[in-house]
Amino acid sequence: MAEHGSRHGIAVAGAGLALLAALGPTSAGAAPRNADTGTGAGPGSAAASRFVPGPCPRTPEPIEALATARCGFLEVPENRARPGGRTIRLAVAVIPAASAKPARDPVVFMSGGPGGETFDDIPFLVSSGLNRDRELIIMAQRGNLYDKPDLACPELDRFYARSVGLPSYAPQTERAMLDAVKQCRDRLAADGTDLSAYNSAENAADFAGLRTALGIKQWNVYGHSYGSNLALTYLRLHPQGIRAVALDSVAPAQYVSLPFAWATAREGLDNLYTACAAEPRCKNRYPDLERTVNEQVRKLQAQPLTLSVRPPQGGDPVKVVLDGGALVNLLVAKAIPFKDVPAAIDELGRGRPERFARARAAGSVQVDGQTAHGLTQSVVCSEWVPGHSPSDVLKAGREAFPQWPESVQAQAPQLAFQSPMCRIWNVPDRTTGQRVATTSSVPTLFINGTFDMKTSPSWARKAASSLSHSTTVQVPGIGHWVVPQSPCAQKVLASFLARPSAPDTGCVAGLRWEPFTITPK
Repeated sequence: MAEHGSRHGIAVAGAGLALLAALGPTSAGAAPRNADTGTGAGPGSAAASRFVPGPCPRTPEPIEALATARCGFLEVPENRARPGGRTIRLAVAVIPAASAKPARDPVVFMSGGPGGETFDDIPFLVSSGLNRDRELIIMAQRGNLYDKPDLACPELDRFYARSVGLPSYAPQTERAMLDAVKQCRDRLAADGTDLSAYNSAENAADFAGLRTALGIKQWNVYGHSYGSNLALTYLRLHPQGIRAVALDSVAPAQYVSLPFAWATAREGLDNLYTACAAEPRCKNRYPDLERTVNEQVRKLQAQPLTLSVRPPQGGDPVKVVLDGGALVNLLVAKAIPFKDVPAAIDELGRGRPERFARARAAGSVQVDGQTAHGLTQSVVCSEWVPGHSPSDVLKAGREAFPQWPESVQAQAPQLAFQSPMCRIWNVPDRTTGQRVATTSSVPTLFINGTFDMKTSPSWARKAASSLSHSTTVQVPGIGHWVVPQSPCAQKVLASFLARPSAPDTGCVAGLRWEPFTITPK
C-alpha cells in the first residue's frame, strides 16, 4: 500500500554503492545477451522485452549482495497498446544463491508501494534467507529509482517533509499538496511520460517479459503489500512459468480501494486491543486503551498540539503539529513499535506526547527522489480511487470508528485528498480490468501479521477462496511486511519454496506477540 516516510514500519536499510558486474548465464538458464523476446503487443502482453547487461545501480550506501550480483536493464515498451512508442529501461539484479547447489527455479521479488524503492529492500530479503537455496531476482517496477525514466516527484517529497508542521487535513495542507502534485505531473508530462502506462497490467507484463528475456523456464514469485497485488495480477494475466506464489501482507486487487482502508485499520487496531486485554500486565496497566485512543483522536483534532521536536534521525528541531489525523496515521504506519503503543497512548492521555511527536518529526526527513510518486499516483488514481466517492470514504470511516471526528473519518488513513489529487493526475479508470479476483491452482502462500493496519488478515482469507492450492498463515503481533520481522515466517516461506504443495507451518502454533511495554504509573 502507498506509504510515505518510514517504509513498511521497519527501519529502512541504506542502499549501497555497487561494484560493476555484467550479467552472465543464470543457473535457471539465461537467454543470450541482448535477447529480444515476445511477439504480440497490447494490454496484458509481455511483448518486445529485451535484456541488456550492465552495471549494478550506484546507491548511496553499500549493499553487500550487489557486489556479486549480475545486473542490467530490461527494455520494454512504455505502453504496449501503442506499438512504435517510447521504450523504457527497468533496473535488474540477479543475486546468486548462498547454497553451493541451488535449486533451478529462482525467486523473483515484487516490492510494495506502489512506487517503493526496490533495491533498498535487498538487505531485508537476503537476511530473511530469500537467496539461501535459489537465486533472487530483483527488478525495479517501472518508474522506480534507477529506472529510465525515473518517476520521482521531489515536489511531493518536499511537501511531505513540510507537512509535519501543518494540520493534517486543513485546507491549506490540501492546497499545498495539490500544488506539489500538479507541479510533478506537469513536469513528467512535459518530459513525454505517458502516465497512463504506469499501472499494474503493464507492471505484470514487465515481469513476464523479464522471465522470458532471462531464459528462465520456471520461477517462484514473492510479493509484499502492493507487490502482492501485482503478483496476483501477474498470476492472473501471465500464469506461464510460475511454480509458486508467496504473498506477504496481501492487498488483493478486487478489494483495494479507499473505503477499505478504514476496515483494515479497524481490524488491526482491534487485534492490538484484544492482545493487550489478553495480557494481564497490559490489561491491568492500560484497562481503557481503546477509550483513551478515541478520546485523544477527538481532543487532538479539536485542539492540536504544536511542538518543536528534534527528529530521531538527528538535526535541528522542527515544528510538529500533532492532531487527530496525525495520530491515526502514525498508528496505521507503525511509526511506534506495537509493543510500545499502549504506553505511548497512556502517556499521551497524561499530557506527555513526546513519543508521537518524535515519530511525527521523523517525517520531516525525506530523501528526494527515493519514492516513485509518479507510479504511486498512476496506480492509485486508475485502480484504487475510481468507483468510490468521498462520501463513501466518510461512510466507511464512520462505520469503522463512529466516535472519531468527521474531519478524520473523511480521509482514508495515509491516503488523504486522493479524489482532488486524481482529478489533477488524470489517468484512465482501470478498475474494470483490475478489480478482478485471481483464480488459479498454482500453490499460493499467504502470510499476514495480526497487527497489520494497512492490509488486514481477513483479506488473505477472502482472496484464498479462489486459489485452490493455498495456505494461509497469520503471525501474531506483527504488522506490515511480515517475513523480515519474523524468523518463523522465514521458516514457513523457505518450506513453501522447497515444497509448495505441503509447507511446514508448525512454528506458527506456538507464537505470541512481543510483551507490551509496561511503564510505572
